Amino acid sequence: MKADATAPLVSTQWLEDHLSSPDIRIVDASWHLPTANRNAKREYREAHIPGAVFFDIDDISDTDSPYPHMLPSPEKFASRAKKLGLGDGNRIVVYDAAGLFSAARVWWMFRAMGKDEVSVLDGGFPKWQTERRPVDDMPPVTKERHFTPRPNHLLVRDMDEVKANLDSKREQLVDARSAARFHAQEPEPRPGVRGGHIPGSKNLHYQRLLNADGTMLQGDALSAAFREAGVDVDRPVIASCGSGVTAAIVLLGLAVLGARDGAIYDGSWSEWGARSEMPIAR
Repeated sequence: MKADATAPLVSTQWLEDHLSSPDIRIVDASWHLPTANRNAKREYREAHIPGAVFFDIDDISDTDSPYPHMLPSPEKFASRAKKLGLGDGNRIVVYDAAGLFSAARVWWMFRAMGKDEVSVLDGGFPKWQTERRPVDDMPPVTKERHFTPRPNHLLVRDMDEVKANLDSKREQLVDARSAARFHAQEPEPRPGVRGGHIPGSKNLHYQRLLNADGTMLQGDALSAAFREAGVDVDRPVIASCGSGVTAAIVLLGLAVLGARDGAIYDGSWSEWGARSEMPIAR
């Protein structure tokens, strides 16, 4: 597995070998759906990778938006990152408690703010614990570090841009939700949100990109998952999901294949499905 500063993934062995490196900063980005009945902050306090800080995607968001954990302003992101000791000159490794779930969202957030020296821990905390690697329950000692935001607007799409793309078809729309939600065969978890999908979208459930242990597929297997969903990895992609979390796994998979031309529709189905004027397909 590649280990350069912009590699999308790093292995558990690589991270353990570099735990004491002065430029490495580790981020626990765990987040759970309300139906999971899990408390990510409490679990972090009980056990985390040594030195990891907790990144709360509900707090580090646009809290004035009616939609969940939307990307915050560059100023707010920089302020929160600075307080966590995540700044210029750091190499950041992000993980989560599900294996590979919300960590990809935070990976994308840093890149959307212009920081490319960020990677996701392949297999996350479950793999780390299964391999009996070191864990800690002590709060990390952090030192504030300046973070210079350089927003990369190429990685973000809003509703109007997605609507315009329905006509231009310049970018492929890829929906990372389950097939049942994509086809409106089960209700949406958020009240007031219609069932269905954005017209013209391809359905690629994020779990199809992962192995059973939460690591990402590699090589031909990963390419095949995109191909079987009808996604051309050589063409630009707009990824969406329920609220912009698992859409980032699609972009992470593209990055592993070397195809970095992708963006996230940040409002995703939470916004599109709630807006009665937006067309839907089932």
